[in-house]
Amino acid sequence: MALKRSTDETVVDVPIAESKAKNLFNNNSSPKKETMILTTFSIAPSFKKELEEMFADMGIGWAAGIRFALKEFYKKHQE
Repeated sequence: MALKRSTDETVVDVPIAESKAKNLFNNNSSPKKETMILTTFSIAPSFKKELEEMFADMGIGWAAGIRFALKEFYKKHQE
């Protein structure tokens, strides 16, 4: 007498929250971000105030404005 193999697969419903949590905390799910480097420089207070006002008009803060300015400078002067 032969035993029949069961072809019925049991489907286990994994709660959405659990699957999202696994994806969130899975090390391979997100690419590694580059570590930021803190830099310092000196600037005249009056010039800094002008830059802060210009960045505020653009809708960005000081740090974002400096990053933007450095990226634009690099684009324009790249050979």
